[in-house]
Amino acid sequence: MRAMLAEHPAVEVGASAATVADLLAQQAALDMAILDLRLADGSSPMTNVEELRAAGLETLVFTGAENPYLIRLAAKAGVLGVLRKSAPTNVVIDAIAAAAAGEPVVTTEWAAAIDGDPALSAVGLSARQCDVLALYASGEKADRVARLTGLTPSTVNDYLRRIRAKYHEAGRPAQTKVELYQRAVEDGWLPVPENTVR
Repeated sequence: MRAMLAEHPAVEVGASAATVADLLAQQAALDMAILDLRLADGSSPMTNVEELRAAGLETLVFTGAENPYLIRLAAKAGVLGVLRKSAPTNVVIDAIAAAAAGEPVVTTEWAAAIDGDPALSAVGLSARQCDVLALYASGEKADRVARLTGLTPSTVNDYLRRIRAKYHEAGRPAQTKVELYQRAVEDGWLPVPENTVR
């Protein structure tokens, strides 16, 4: 980033760090933050954006855009935009200048993150149904989901029946727990599994 911006004196890198905590600890006077979605501490993009905003810094995401789930987390936290690392230098510079002025940066990745937001999906799950789906599809049993959400087990089972019915109506099978997991990943309620083979 420093090398890219070196020839553009209007935009200066005031500080950099491997994590949001390290950046904020520097107490540098900054106009905005440029955030990679994958940081050294494995932190959530949503948490990072929220911490930056709490410190008075709006954020532009600069990413390889390889993981729609991470982009959605950042989008939900309220970033100024999502910019792909492979974008031409002049596009990056213009986007940073716009973001520093507080303007939203509209890109294909940003639009895809919003269009792909499960809250806008035709399945139409409520926020509570999404919570139940994410917990259950990630491997929790219904009684544990009930404890975690403060619901009764019968209410959790009722939610699961309704969730399955909504996916069925949308033409997306979700009868088994595996299918529910697949739907939750497709809709961004659970992260895409990382390839751990080395």
